[in-house]
Amino acid sequence: EGQLTDSGGDWVQAGGSLTLSCTASGFTFVDHDMGWYRQGSDGKCELAAFLRGDGRARSTQSMNGRFTASRGDGANTVYLRMTDLRPNDTSVYVCAAAPTGYYKDFEWQYCSTSAAKRGQGTQVTVSS
Repeated sequence: EGQLTDSGGDWVQAGGSLTLSCTASGFTFVDHDMGWYRQGSDGKCELAAFLRGDGRARSTQSMNGRFTASRGDGANTVYLRMTDLRPNDTSVYVCAAAPTGYYKDFEWQYCSTSAAKRGQGTQVTVSS
């Protein structure tokens, strides 16, 4: 079936950086799209970063270039490097994975990926 484990969340001051990890067991990210979700300031699910499993890119940027999702050297870990963190980045970050192409881009964007595997979440707190 496979599982995801998130880690790396912490407390950090505004302007600081953190790197989150998402490790897969029972499957690999080679043939899976993956995303990092968080709860936005309005309480709604927000896609913080997205990385395709088709091998076209080993990393992608989001949040105006502050966040970088990337694949590790192994096939079962992906990272989310977050820089210039702001208080409104405070949230629980959850990684999710689904077979490549299972969901369209807009479904990832609007958090319509209910069948995707999800980690347990890791808390990021940014103080001003």
